[in-house]
Parts: sequence; structure tokens; C-alpha cells
Amino acid sequence: MINVDNLEVSFSGSTLFSGVSFVINPTDKIALMGKNGAGKSTMMKIIAGVQTPSKGKVNAPKDVVIAYLPQHLLTEDDSTVFEEAAKAFKEVFSMKAEMDRLNKELETRTDYESAEYMGIIEKVTDLGEKFYQLEDVNYDAEVEKALKGLGFQPSDFTRPTKEFSGGWRMRIELAKILLQKPDLILLDEPTNHIDIESVMWLEDFLVNKANAVMVISHDRAFVDNITNRTIEVTMGKIYDYKANYTHYLQLREERRAHQLKAHQEQQKMIADNMAFIERFKGTYSKTNQVASRQRMLEKLEIIEVDEVDNSALKLKFPPAPRSGDYPVGVEEVSKAYGDHQVFKQATMSIARGEKVAFVGRNGEGKSTMIKAILGEIDVEGSCQLGHNVKVGYFAQNQAALLDPQLTVFQTVDEVAKGDIRTQIKNILGRFMFSGDDIDKKVSVLSGGEKTRLAMVKLLLEPVNLLILDEPTNHLDLKSKDVLKEALMAFDGTLILVSHDRDFLGGLAQKVFEFKEQRVIEHFETIDDFLERKRIKTVEELNLI
Repeated sequence: MINVDNLEVSFSGSTLFSGVSFVINPTDKIALMGKNGAGKSTMMKIIAGVQTPSKGKVNAPKDVVIAYLPQHLLTEDDSTVFEEAAKAFKEVFSMKAEMDRLNKELETRTDYESAEYMGIIEKVTDLGEKFYQLEDVNYDAEVEKALKGLGFQPSDFTRPTKEFSGGWRMRIELAKILLQKPDLILLDEPTNHIDIESVMWLEDFLVNKANAVMVISHDRAFVDNITNRTIEVTMGKIYDYKANYTHYLQLREERRAHQLKAHQEQQKMIADNMAFIERFKGTYSKTNQVASRQRMLEKLEIIEVDEVDNSALKLKFPPAPRSGDYPVGVEEVSKAYGDHQVFKQATMSIARGEKVAFVGRNGEGKSTMIKAILGEIDVEGSCQLGHNVKVGYFAQNQAALLDPQLTVFQTVDEVAKGDIRTQIKNILGRFMFSGDDIDKKVSVLSGGEKTRLAMVKLLLEPVNLLILDEPTNHLDLKSKDVLKEALMAFDGTLILVSHDRDFLGGLAQKVFEFKEQRVIEHFETIDDFLERKRIKTVEELNLI
């Protein structure tokens, strides 16, 4: 269907990748993987047609529709949510409007024999053939279905898009893409801004309704559930596996083991031949053999061993000071903003050392409850922190709260106290900031780097209640694994808000579900809760 032919991207004298060729078939569900900076997003932009390669091209039939959702986008502010999503059908609506206009013109004209009149008839006929070949679709119902699936309430449909955050605007753009039913959907980190139920709905859509899909994502469960093929970008080239992400990891290790063995055997062969050449290069009877071996070595293609990304977050939370038996107590708490009731008469008790998850659709009150627990907002009812509770809080927008004008070092130095100030460089090194990195301004850091830097600030003093609101956004898979291990070993109390099921799995022993103005306590692991939710979510919403 789509042929990627010999792509190369070079800039500033260095090559990002070269000689990249592959075919995207009509039913492929592809994970585009590789370490940060390998060129994944660049390759996706080239396939989408928004960036031009240094060499090579992407060939696709003229009628193939490619839809692209980038990591960051700007949507217009002149429409309601429903109107913006309905723009997915603008070509259909334009076609219908043009047919109506031409038919009206035919009604008023009387020059039946003229070339102009016959030209209009031909246009109407051509448009009619295309229009009536389209499926008989209830477009309003399709828009409503997509918006609900991605977490919008019916009351949101008439609100201007400018009232929504960047994450919600991303969902509107995603709805437009899904409604177009393109031949190929390109998604760059689509799950960063949507909740668990919406991710499940999106998975179901991509698996059961979409044609070809290519996705870049750090959400392991999402990638595993939707893909049947993995293309890895590494060391300027690609490897193509007919396997999902988990299976690809196994195959990659096998590939690297074979490469390593072949490389070692080749190096031994080179050493043996070099030793022969050195020993006999002045011996007349061995002249031909020496020359032959020299020519062979000159022509030899050296076997390379694929790099292993050894950069990894080194993370360990300081020992937690002992708190009282119940660090968090919430009793009959209600919160409303004007006419909008977020939750009412919510009660929860979290014991020392418990690790709990707050889950639910965006807008149901998870972050609001955290602010209530921290005393940042006024509520009806009682919210209390227990004896000797020391809170460490990572807000959903924590990375955005960093001062862009400070350097990495200054950001940490500003909050460090006492002897810890002498260890700042070592601490930053554990978080993959080394050498000149510490002198970079926050404004030039990537999303993942900002998240890591915000995490450094969190670790500067011991706490016994960790509250993390979406801490994994922008973190790569390895960093998420290290953070998860550190949280598993944390001996204090943990409240975790996350839409990343793989990250949550095995971590939370109790679940508080925020739903329909209530907070429901589930005495089960997050894994058991999500399995029940996975089975019934799509049926409940009646959206597929």
C-alpha cells in the first residue's frame, strides 16, 4: 500500500538514519520503537508528508488517506468541540454543498444546449457518483460516539475548544482522525493525555475498526495490545519484526547474541590473519599468501553489534520517616465549582505503607481530591493528614512549573539544603544529567528530561507520603521501569494517579475509583480491577 523507499535524513554533517526501506500493508499495526533521539518522530513526519527526507521518498496511491497525530499540536479556537470534530467530514459536506449549488444553478439557467450547461451537468454527475458511493452514515452520531469514547461529556459538545487544555484539544484532533477512517493512522504518543477508559476504547477502535496503524508510544500495554509488527530504529538503520513489542524484545536479544558471536569470530579471524601477515610479510615464499590475505581484509565488511541503550535512571527514594497509622483521612468530603459537582460525601482512609491508585475518567475529581488532601482548596467535610506526615508531591504539570530560565544545576541548587548541596552533580548524574547537560537551560530540555529534573527536586528530602499525579508522562520505557521498581521498594505510603496500566500493574494494592460524583473503594489489586474494567468498559459505554 505505502512504500518507504531508501530514506535518509542528515543534518549538521551527521546522519540520523539512511537506506531505510519498508512497506506498510493495509492491515499492519506497527510499533515504531527505538531509544530517544533515534529518529522515530522524524520518520513518522516523513511518512505523514510534513517533513522532507534528505534522500529517498514515500510512495502511496493517490487515493490513500494518511492521518497524523503529532505529540504537540495547535487547534483553532473558532469552533465548539462538536463542530471541530465534525471537520473530519468537511470534504463530504463540501461535496454535498457543491452539488446543491450546481443543481440550483441548473434550475435557473435556460441555455440548455451551451457548453457551459453541459459542463455543469458533467460536474454534478461526477460529484454525485462519488457522493452516493459513500456509506450511508449518520455523521452526528459518529461524532458523538467518538467524542464520548475519548472522554467528553455531552455537555462539553457545545463548549468552545479554547476552554480546553492542550490534552483535551489533542483528544479532539484524535477524534477527527478516527472519524476520517484513513488508510493509515500515524500516532505519536497518543496515550499521554487520555485516561485508562479512553485508552481502552482507543485500543478497541484501532484493533477492530482501523486499517493500518503506526504508533510511537512508551505505554507498553497499549503497544502490546494493538500491534502485530515492530520496526526498530537503531544506529541509523531499521530492523523489522513480525511481532508485538514483548516478543520483539526477545527476538532483539537473540539477534544481538548472534551478532556478538559473529563479531567475536570475525575479530578472531582478523587477528589471526594480521598475525600471519606480520609474521610472513618479508618472506618471499609467502608473498602471494600475504597479499591475498591483505586484499581479503581490505574488502572485509566489519560485523557491527547493535548498541545497547545503557543510559538509565538510577532511582532510590530515601527511607521514609515513621508516620502515624493513618496518614490520610477523608470523611464526608464534597467539592463543587459553581453548578459543577465534582464529588460528594467522599470518604477514604489510607493506612501507613499502603500503595493505592486513584483511577477514573479525566474530570471526575482525582486531582481535585489530591488538592483537598493537601489543603490547597476548600471543601465541605474533613480532610486530614495524620501524625508526622511529610508529603512529597509530583503534580501532573510539575515539569511545566520549572523555571525555564534556570539551568539544570541551578534548578536543583535552588531547593537543596545543607550537605546535600555538595552532592548535586552526583544526584544529577543518577538522573542521566552529566557533563554539559547540567548547564543546559530548562527551556531547551525535552519533556522526559523536564520530568526527570522535577523528580530530582522531589527526592531532595525524605518523605513518608508520596503523591504522584501522572508521573510517567514523557518518560521512556526504561525510566518508567526504574521508577516503578523504586516505588515498589518505597517504605512509605503512596497515592498514585496514572493512566499507564503496565506501570500500575503490581504496584497498587487498593483502588479508589472516581465515577459519577462518587469515590468508590475497591479492596482489590489494580490488576484485578483493570481486568474487570477492561471486560465491561466498552459494553458500558456502548461506543463500539
